[in-house]
Amino acid sequence: MTKGDDTRQAILHRGVEAAYRVGLAGLTIGELARATGMSKSGLYAHFRSKESLQLAVLDQARAEFVDTVVAPALRTPRGERRLRELFERWLVCDLRQQPGGCLFVKAATELAAQEGPVRDQLVRDHQDLYDTVAQVYRTCVAESGFRDDVDPQQFASELYGVMLALHHAHVFMADPSAEDRARRAFAALLDASRAPVPVA
Repeated sequence: MTKGDDTRQAILHRGVEAAYRVGLAGLTIGELARATGMSKSGLYAHFRSKESLQLAVLDQARAEFVDTVVAPALRTPRGERRLRELFERWLVCDLRQQPGGCLFVKAATELAAQEGPVRDQLVRDHQDLYDTVAQVYRTCVAESGFRDDVDPQQFASELYGVMLALHHAHVFMADPSAEDRARRAFAALLDASRAPVPVA
């Protein structure tokens, strides 16, 4: 990675933080200039438009979430251990309110009624995460005795629901039981997905 690449990545990381604070729609080159201490003209040379900036920030947020949550989980042995690692890392990401992960929840609500390339990219990013969870569930079927009649996309949807509920309870409502509730919901989801133990 070149020095220019390092600089751009550092700028985009500040952009992710700023977007989490002011909303993706509120992220402008002027707002990023305030967050970074750089000139608007210098940032304009990097991004050219508000939409280009928002797409680049989404890409950075995705990269940060993959680096901290998805990639380490996928390095874990296939099966239930991988699924648990994914859940644990996703949980920590939300509990710590890491902007790279939380921005996707905030932006999805913010852009739900809008149209355009930024919303379209956000939808693709969410679907990619659903697909990743579904694929991890398939490894549980192959390796760990989970039910093969469970729709992996349904499992992904239910796990996503657990994480959205955690975000709402922890970030919005400041519920001290949010983590415990999420852990119990995840355990119940796993139990419901296990293959029955054959009776001897």
